Amino acid sequence: MASLRDIRKRIRSVKNTRQITKAMKMMSAAKLRKAQDAIIAARPYAQMLDQIIADLASRSADQEVAHPLLTPRPIKKAELVLLTSDRGLAGGFNSNVIRRASRFLYENSALERIQFSTVGRKGHDFFRNRRQNIRKDFGYLYQQLNYLSAKAVAEELTAGFLNGEVDAVYVIYNEFVSAISQKVVVSQILPLQTFGAEPAPGAAKAPAGTALVDFKYEPDRQAVLDRLVPQAVSIKLYRALLESVASEHSARMAAMENATSNATDMIAALSLHYNRTRQAVITKELMEIVSGAEALK
Repeated sequence: MASLRDIRKRIRSVKNTRQITKAMKMMSAAKLRKAQDAIIAARPYAQMLDQIIADLASRSADQEVAHPLLTPRPIKKAELVLLTSDRGLAGGFNSNVIRRASRFLYENSALERIQFSTVGRKGHDFFRNRRQNIRKDFGYLYQQLNYLSAKAVAEELTAGFLNGEVDAVYVIYNEFVSAISQKVVVSQILPLQTFGAEPAPGAAKAPAGTALVDFKYEPDRQAVLDRLVPQAVSIKLYRALLESVASEHSARMAAMENATSNATDMIAALSLHYNRTRQAVITKELMEIVSGAEALK
């Protein structure tokens, strides 16, 4: 049986842990608000840009105006951009993404080569320890997350696609749904999936006849495509990063809230155990005193 001193030490340790988890929850809640505002502001622009490119590509189909980033080709070599976090204590945030990436490797094992680009230390360490082909780690990206840094990474990925080093680029990340929910998404960013792609479940379909109305383009259709398509790739990657950051904060907030609640329950159970043990010790001492007094009579 544990001594009273051991139980007191255990209670004190759990209380200290509860203070830490409560502080981490409050920090994640404060960061989540800012990250949630950023992703909510970025989504409409990204969706509208996809629609504009899809309409422009459909109107230009008969005039043989195309862009290499919109042109699919047989996939023999692929690159997987994995978005995880630098720290743990976020529930299943990292493990869900890593598990989905492992399943992607299994499902596409027939490809000649699958290489990784990682953002976040957890995913990088996991696949490095398993000797996977990691092309590059963008570990600095979360410290200076903005559109320009995401654009630089997108341009590097685009250059590899145009040079024929890879035939497709996918990004795996947690999409922010709510403060208590995230879902793992596998999104193809190269070649850009807009024209002819199936809409997401629940998404509204484009109205019939949208491509029948044409516009004037300055200077011309091809110049507009050349400007918008690379920008759309950068926006897709930037949106995925914002989604991942917001999901990380929400997952950590939920995990720390559960940890705080569990610590409170553990303190209550340990306090009850301490009181019962203390009562047993007092009862034993009283019995020894009474027995000694009876023996002296």
